Amino acid sequence: MAKKVPHRLYLTEEQMPKKWYNLRADMKIKPDPLLNPSTLEPLKVEDLYPVFCEELANQEMDNTTRYIDIPEEIQEFYKMYRPSPLIRAYNLEKALNTPAKIYYKFEGNNTSGSHKLNSAIAQAYYAKKQGLTGLTTETGAGQWGTALAEACAFYNLDLTVYMVKVSYEQKPFRKTVMETFDAEVIASPSDTTEVGRAILKNDPNTGGSLGCAISEAIEKAVSTPGRRYVLGSVLNQVVLHQSIIGLESKIAMEMLDEYPDIVIGCAGGGSNLGGIIAPFMQDKLTGKASPRIVAVEPASCPSFTRGRYAYDFCDTGKVTPLAKMYTLGSSFMPSANHAGGLRYHGMSPILSRLYHDGYMEAVAVEQTKVFEAAVMFAKHETILPAPESAHAIRSAIDEAILCRESGEAKTILFGLTGTGYFDMTAYSAYLSKQMKDYIPTDEDLQRGFDKLPNVEI
Repeated sequence: MAKKVPHRLYLTEEQMPKKWYNLRADMKIKPDPLLNPSTLEPLKVEDLYPVFCEELANQEMDNTTRYIDIPEEIQEFYKMYRPSPLIRAYNLEKALNTPAKIYYKFEGNNTSGSHKLNSAIAQAYYAKKQGLTGLTTETGAGQWGTALAEACAFYNLDLTVYMVKVSYEQKPFRKTVMETFDAEVIASPSDTTEVGRAILKNDPNTGGSLGCAISEAIEKAVSTPGRRYVLGSVLNQVVLHQSIIGLESKIAMEMLDEYPDIVIGCAGGGSNLGGIIAPFMQDKLTGKASPRIVAVEPASCPSFTRGRYAYDFCDTGKVTPLAKMYTLGSSFMPSANHAGGLRYHGMSPILSRLYHDGYMEAVAVEQTKVFEAAVMFAKHETILPAPESAHAIRSAIDEAILCRESGEAKTILFGLTGTGYFDMTAYSAYLSKQMKDYIPTDEDLQRGFDKLPNVEI
């Protein structure tokens, strides 16, 4: 008789990874270089020093170091909420009547309610080590802003957060949590920066975007002595830090003598997706295994599935370096859907390269179908998921149903990025049948594509 897999598996502190994994080291074709917005020449690492902490800039540009040591101080901080559990979704499997085995890595066991703290504490640590006095950032749904507020409070760093206006209005208690950790929170676009004032002049009623908030945060950073800018997704350094998720997952699955046939992650800018897939993508790149890897994004902001693979600015104000990525155009303004953390116009250059080269798939789903899956999951697994996470749940359920129909007993792993306790407005809209789906037309997307910079290298 087969030994039953436990519902939850935690690693011991001794089993926790001591190094982050850099996916770029094993990529046969590397992501295209970042470009200087003034010269359109490939960036040198020192070009990033006025904006990023120096060590983070070095990590951003490192395409060759396979494993990077996690500083002991960060390891000790991780131990306050890590390792996170790998959970077998027995009750969901039963409800779906599927032969599939469904596992999820739950990242919600900290105040931010998400995986974002994994990178926030690293970025705050390097800022403190460099002798900086404060940081600036943007946030969409609020998980990143909350995580960075926690990390900055731990290191006694000042923090200014530009929060996308629609999320600022939808999720007022996120603002309160950030302020509890002494962060200054400003709805973006705002009248506190030149770029914010310009955006408001063009559209006084805009709900904002992550691209807008990034522009404001960078302007604040470069104009304030002792400050630097940090970002919670998209960047190579963030994907590096988030590899802790996948590394823990793989160790836990090996302890269970399991290996996923399918690895699923929600996709906005790429932090969670890059984190959960990292060691499994390594196996795929090196020929050790060939799991299906699936990115799930909102149909209202379909960077992978309907975007262009092109050089683009990472912000609306066009002050950031240009990155080669799947993008809807830096001027794209997403609808006010409830998956706030997945409303970015572009996608991680690492993940964009991997998708372009055929190493993973992508699907886009409407938010009513996402919340249908979220409610089902909550009823059977007792965790109320964040809307972002529920995109991965939707796809995992769909794959499990396909297994039921085919009779194949596949092993599915997905990332549950966090909890949805600050998303009750969204749940209320769904339960009261007030939630609407929005899918941009080709004409909507073309307006963003028309403004892409004409860059070829």
